[in-house]
Parts: sequence; structure tokens; C-alpha cells
Amino acid sequence: MDKRLENEIEHGRFLKEHGAAEVWNWTSPAGRIRWQRRVEMLTAHICPEMNVLELGCGTGLFTAGIAASGAAVTAIDISPDLLEEAAEKVKAGNVSFMQENAYDMSFPDASFDTVIGSSVLHHLDLDLALKEIFRVLKDGGVACFTEPNMLNPQIALQKNIPWLKRRLGDSPDETAFFAWRLKKELSGHGFKDIAVTPFDFLHPAIPARLIPLFKPLCDCAEKIPLLRAIAGSLYIKCKKP
Repeated sequence: MDKRLENEIEHGRFLKEHGAAEVWNWTSPAGRIRWQRRVEMLTAHICPEMNVLELGCGTGLFTAGIAASGAAVTAIDISPDLLEEAAEKVKAGNVSFMQENAYDMSFPDASFDTVIGSSVLHHLDLDLALKEIFRVLKDGGVACFTEPNMLNPQIALQKNIPWLKRRLGDSPDETAFFAWRLKKELSGHGFKDIAVTPFDFLHPAIPARLIPLFKPLCDCAEKIPLLRAIAGSLYIKCKKP
């Protein structure tokens, strides 16, 4: 197996032991707001009659929100430990959990209307993952992801300083993306109608009592072009012709 995937399986054990939601900062008041926003972004185009592939479902934190769309959801991950926890948390009848290699999925060509995921591509060999995403998407199918932005100062430090990566709970190989480079990669793999939009200045460590003060400022910052470029995350949306 690819060494990077082996590292992710091992990282899954670490996350299960230490609490994935806490490591990923989704449990704080600001973290929950950020989670809800991502669910809305990733599912805005989904209809109940769709077949949806969630790539890198982890502990199912986003799976439950995706399942609320009423679509048939296949949620995959390489980590058996995280999948076990996800299956315990999410009991929706329209969700199936499967252990899959994102570089070599078992699904036939053109199986899914859409492929979505939160913070998954930056764990993977992007070239191999995009080839498979393109293959399993139906013609006209949409791919949507939210990923960390390498232009954000905190993200750049966290992803490039090994001791800081370990301290903050990152896996050894995970990285972040530059919007322009991601657009080029997506185009090179045949995707069209590509949009990569920076968003998210709301830090998960902001105390609940300060959210009413900071959130309007964060929302405003996203509307200022040069400032928006260094937001914490990227929203990626593209289509298979």
C-alpha cells in the first residue's frame, strides 16, 4: 500500500484515541458555526434523487449533515478506526459506509452524481485522487470540496513546520493548497467550470461571547479581494463535462 495511505490509517488510530472532532476543532462554539457553513456549501447542489460519494468521511461528522439532503450517500474512508466510529454515530438509512482507497475505488465508472468532501484532498496524492474522482463521476457531475488555504499564515506554518504539525494533530503528509495551483490541477484532469474561492476567517478558538463581535468582521473580510486571498479555507467546485 502507498506509504501515504499507511500514514493516514495510522493517523486514524490517533484521531480515534484523541477525539477527531476535538483535534479538528469542530466542537467549540465557533467550530460548530464553521461546520454548519461547510455542510451548507457542500450540499447546496444536492437533490434527494442523487447518488452522492463522500470522500474521506472520517468519523461521520459531515455525513449526518449530507444525509439530511435525502440523497443516497456512500461515505468512504481509508481508516477502519474512523469508519467504525462513523457507523456508530450515523444511523441514517440512506448512508452506506465503506473502506476504500481513494486512488483505486471499487465503484464502476460514472457511478455518482456528485463527489464531495471536507478537508480530505490535502491528505492525498492529488493527481491520483483527481483521476479517480473524475472516473467515478457521471458526465455533468459536480465535485465540491473545502480545503485549507496555503496563503493563510497560520495554515502555512502548521503545514510546513514538522513539530508544529505533530503538536496540532496533523498527519505527516497533509498539506494545503494554493488556489491558482489547484485550478490548474483540476483543469489538467479534465474538469470544467472550476471555481476555487477563499473563505473563512472565523477562528475556532474565538470564545462564544465574542462571536457576535467577530463574525460580522470575518464576513466583511471575505468581501475584500486582497484580504480574502488569505482566508483559512478554499471552497472548490467543478464539473465533469
